[in-house]
Amino acid sequence: MRLKTGYVAIFFTMALLLSGCSSLKSGVLNPQGPVAQKQYDLIIWSIVLMSIVFIAVIVLFVYMLVKYRAKSTNEDYVEPEEKENKWLEVLWTAIPVVIIIALAIPTVKTTFSLEKSPSPNQKPITIQVTSANWKWIFKYPEQGIQTVNYVNIPANVPVRFQLNAVGPMNSFWVPELGGQEYTMPGMTMYLWLEADKAGTFIGRSANFSGKDFTHMQFNVNSLEKTKFEDWVANVKKTAPKQTEKMFKDLLKPGVVKEQTYSSYPNIDVNRLDENGNPILEPQSPTHHHGNGGKEDNEHKELEMDMNHNSHTNHK
Repeated sequence: MRLKTGYVAIFFTMALLLSGCSSLKSGVLNPQGPVAQKQYDLIIWSIVLMSIVFIAVIVLFVYMLVKYRAKSTNEDYVEPEEKENKWLEVLWTAIPVVIIIALAIPTVKTTFSLEKSPSPNQKPITIQVTSANWKWIFKYPEQGIQTVNYVNIPANVPVRFQLNAVGPMNSFWVPELGGQEYTMPGMTMYLWLEADKAGTFIGRSANFSGKDFTHMQFNVNSLEKTKFEDWVANVKKTAPKQTEKMFKDLLKPGVVKEQTYSSYPNIDVNRLDENGNPILEPQSPTHHHGNGGKEDNEHKELEMDMNHNSHTNHK
């Protein structure tokens, strides 16, 4: 009975594992562009290299357990004295160095390559991304339009995302197109992505930012170049214009649905707080008498000199 129960448990475990195999090819393991493909190749290379190390350690571990295990037939066995082995010491020092080099070189090369356009011969498109509580705002400066909680991009065209935040720090991530990049208030970050075919990819926030953090998902719609141009033209004709008040209301904490605008006000989000109010710069101190300014210090030094000279002459 116990044996049958064990077989049933094994069967259901295998069925569960096999059913999950179909979902493994998703997210970062399902690259849909040149940026994601480079990162995917680096992940696979790291996994292969670490697997080799893991298997080698397990094999040596089992070998040592079997070879040097205690036996009832050799209780009086005395292990012979072993001297140091220079070549073995060189070997187990060199192997970690080789592993580090094998990981470091492709990692550094890939990291630096991701700072450039994935398709240098293609003219890129620039999209400004602003994260706010709890929504994503996408501005197209070349097209003069804006979307909220979704973004359309042309397929096979590199996209240069300019990232900033109003309110808390956040993280912009489209797993199937590439790695994540942080959004920070008062500081612009940059991220290159590209989709090599038409399709819809899920973007999300990878940084906790409050109670409605889970609603910060958005669709990245990759369109054929002609369809993207048609969409832009249609937005300019049919979508409403966004006023300054509408934009500042959008920045206030809350959850909103997808929105589209044919224009947007010229506002520097790096100078706004989470409620859309301008951030006041600290005023420099005014230099005048009695307030510790430069002229006040010079006046005090002059009085000290006069008092000193008067006291000397009196003597």
